[in-house]
Amino acid sequence: MPTLIKNAKIFHDMFDILIADGKIKEIAPNIKLHDGVVIDAKNKLVTPGLIDVHVHFREPGQTHKETVASGSKAAAHGGFTTVFAMPNVTPTIDTPEAFENIMDKNITDGIVNIKQYAAISKGLLDEKVNELGKLAELGAVGFTNDGHGVQTADTMLRAMQTAYTLNKPIIAHVEDDSLLHGGVLNAGATADRLKLPGMTGLSESSQLARDLVLAAKAKVHYHVAHISTKESVELVRIAKKYGVNVTAEVTPHHLLLADHMIENDNAMFKMNPPLRSEEDRKALIAGLLDGTIDMIATDHAPHSKAEKAGSMVTAAFGITGLETAFSLIYTFFVKTGIFTIEQLIMWMANKPAKIFNLESGVLEVGKPADITIFDTDQEFEIREENFYSKGKNTPFIGQQVYGRTMLTMVAGKVIYKENY
Repeated sequence: MPTLIKNAKIFHDMFDILIADGKIKEIAPNIKLHDGVVIDAKNKLVTPGLIDVHVHFREPGQTHKETVASGSKAAAHGGFTTVFAMPNVTPTIDTPEAFENIMDKNITDGIVNIKQYAAISKGLLDEKVNELGKLAELGAVGFTNDGHGVQTADTMLRAMQTAYTLNKPIIAHVEDDSLLHGGVLNAGATADRLKLPGMTGLSESSQLARDLVLAAKAKVHYHVAHISTKESVELVRIAKKYGVNVTAEVTPHHLLLADHMIENDNAMFKMNPPLRSEEDRKALIAGLLDGTIDMIATDHAPHSKAEKAGSMVTAAFGITGLETAFSLIYTFFVKTGIFTIEQLIMWMANKPAKIFNLESGVLEVGKPADITIFDTDQEFEIREENFYSKGKNTPFIGQQVYGRTMLTMVAGKVIYKENY
């Protein structure tokens, strides 16, 4: 049965959107529908469903933190219709059998489109590259050892060369372990004040420099996960100028927060990479605005309350993000005039779709009816009791924001609805 979304505000203009057979059939003013479902958007913002290329759903093996079911509901609640799941679960998604098992779970339990990454090497730590060809045949959208930097250059180069032949990207968590020294937050004045071990940004930028040289040689699509330092931004900027096929993502928390904002030993501010300096934060914003950084991704990393309790020294790294990303960026960057709404949708839908070769990510006739409706006029409070994610680990609890998700649909089917 056809569905008609009436009075949709698409950026700054009003349209109706006709949906049938899971696709967008028409976008025009005053469309008439004689038989079907009518959804009145009531002049609310209507966007393509958001796309997040970096999430952790923790299944299998870590289901006390999150499951495919709870994670995909959280995605829908945040306005996301497509997510890319990382392979650092238990057991790691590093064999054809493990990959097939998680794909079955993604299909049966997920209510959003879930794309699946596979690991570069066994257990994310081994120096031998996995059977990437078989994993690609089964549907892997790319390869990553997220959670760990690939420590050996030869391992990374061989993975890149194989991924290039398969026309698949390498997604890199860049981190040189020899430079970590047990750090739990950014090295600098805040770490010194709190008497906590610091993590130098050199761990990220030095391995990124290595990888960019390797990527240029291998000609692979190399995607930098959760970029966090001004040096890393400049390295990507230079590499793009030299024609390296590199893309990069930045998280909402690295755009919004810096380490000087951490007042005490609060594990809600512990994430990897850590919150960097204010100078780094400003460089990330500049990198988005000039095209060096291509997209915003949440690195949604849920943990149990017990795992985030106590000191940063003992607590787990990670912050949830799927249910807060749009509202936070809209409130603190679009409403303040730093970003336009067009830029926000480009970074959270259009560009991820284009770079990772998805049909969705735009509101166009013939494209999948993956659509989100946001209320950008009414202020609301981020409250953990409203989360669908099992993880409540975010420092943004209690924050007043705009941009509440009112409705999310995938292929024309409503998967989340609030007060409609």
